[in-house]
This record gives sequence, structure tokens and C-alpha cells, in this order.
Amino acid sequence: MPHLALYTFGVLKSPLADPAPLTREFYDIGEVVYQKISQHPGYLAHAEAADGGRGSHFDLDWGAWGEFAVPTWYGKGRTVETTALAATLSLWTDLRPAFDAIYTGLHREALNRRYDWFERTAHPNYAFWWVSDDVIPTWQDGVSRLEHLHDHGSSPHAFTFHHSFAPDGTPTRTKGIGPKSDQVR
Repeated sequence: MPHLALYTFGVLKSPLADPAPLTREFYDIGEVVYQKISQHPGYLAHAEAADGGRGSHFDLDWGAWGEFAVPTWYGKGRTVETTALAATLSLWTDLRPAFDAIYTGLHREALNRRYDWFERTAHPNYAFWWVSDDVIPTWQDGVSRLEHLHDHGSSPHAFTFHHSFAPDGTPTRTKGIGPKSDQVR
């Protein structure tokens, strides 16, 4: 059965190394959010540095998830002191569990405050795509899907909750996800 891959990317207002309370708050909340999401039904896995260490995303060993990569529009730093981004790469069983995990609980609370921490951009901040159950997506896969979504809109290659596709490539809607007028499933 195919798995749903999710790549998220955001540009932070200040580097992760910034000692300001707001930056520290984001970093601390992120750890707790990941812990909660990893316990959610339908969650399968997410990219973690092989050594579990902190540091520049660019210098860490991500194992099977591949070398860390970012979209072409990211123009901030790449060192421990200057990196100003938040990115995730995860696997899910389906859209509904991913939606429920993202839009409820502590993650929902964090999402409500995203503009405290993140710059507003004209680029999408996440992309979904389906992978075979034996595939681990790479950071580069996520970047290319997000850039494709930005350039071409939702398609079976890269899509959003609001304009989603089933594993066979047909458009789909899940009840409670997307515009109210076109909920069908």
C-alpha cells in the first residue's frame, strides 16, 4: 500500500541560533510537537539526523533520507549561526491522519502562531506526494515536489490538502479537508 510523503519548508524571521526568546520558544515547541505527532495514528516516520545531533541541517547525516536540500528561493544562511529555516520530511498512511495530526492539538496551536516565527512568502510551505511502501523520500525529493507545486499547482506529482490526489492519480477529497463546496469522500 502506498505511503504519503510530506515535505514542509518555512523561512524563519531569525536564525535558529538567535538567543531571542521567540526563537528559543519556536525551537522548544518544535521538539514537543514532533514528539506528539510521532504518536499520532497514521504517522509512520520522519527524517531525523542519524546521530540525533543538532547543528546546521546542511552538515548533518540524514541517513536514508539523503543529503539535506532547500528550495532555490531560500536565501539565508547555511551555517549553525545563520540557518533560518524549518523543514520536515515525513511519511503517513493517508491524508486524513496527516490532516488530523497537523490541524489539532499542540501542532494546531503552533500553526496559529506561525507568523510570529516565519516570514510570509509567495511560495507554498508544504507538498504531498505518494510513494511506494518501500520508498524513503529524500530531502531533494521534497524540494523538487515543493518547487513543482509552486511552478505548476497541484497535480498527482505534488499536491496540497485542498487539491489532493489518490495514489492512482485521480483527484480526491476527504471530508472536512478543502473548500466546503467540494467535499465528497
